[in-house]
Amino acid sequence: MPERLPALLVLDDEEMVRENLQAYLEDEGFSVIAGGSAEEALELLKSHDVDLCIVDMRLPGASGNEFILRANGVNPELRFIIHTGSTNYKLPAELKDIGVERDHVFIKPVKDMQHLVRAIITLTT
Repeated sequence: MPERLPALLVLDDEEMVRENLQAYLEDEGFSVIAGGSAEEALELLKSHDVDLCIVDMRLPGASGNEFILRANGVNPELRFIIHTGSTNYKLPAELKDIGVERDHVFIKPVKDMQHLVRAIITLTT
């Protein structure tokens, strides 16, 4: 484990999913902030130091893909995990171009949350 666990942003428009994910990750020792829309999450990034964002794809307003591209433009050091309910989600080329890989896509519900924790650690160390 790294000396300091990464700071996370959870972006999901479903309040229960967002709160459960945040609570689980906080129990694992992560510092977590959460937002319900891409616009809200972009505002949070202005005032919080975040290492990795866990991003739902279907959001009100801007999509998760749009959020990732905009957030990467603000901070190219940010890492991303996609957390989607869409079993047929296809990773767009523009996300691949900024380093998001198929292994960074998790389909809801994640059955083994330790797999998600390991991915967070791997992406931020």
